[in-house]
Amino acid sequence: MPYFLTFQVVGWADVFSSKLYRDCISEDLAYCRKEKGLFLFGYVIMTNHLHLVVQQKDGKLSGWVRDFKKFTARNCSK
Repeated sequence: MPYFLTFQVVGWADVFSSKLYRDCISEDLAYCRKEKGLFLFGYVIMTNHLHLVVQQKDGKLSGWVRDFKKFTARNCSK
């Protein structure tokens, strides 16, 4: 079953107004689709948060969320 998720930036900082960070999120989502069994039905990147409609192939969405946040935080802060 698909889920609607929202992730916000700490302190609601407008980091996604930068193309660099928007591209980072898009690339990480593409990786998750290819390698992590994520079904991505749609997403919107706002200036300080993002919305996703997703489904995990194995049904283990909480593990994916944890890994996505951890990986994206490290990847985008380089």
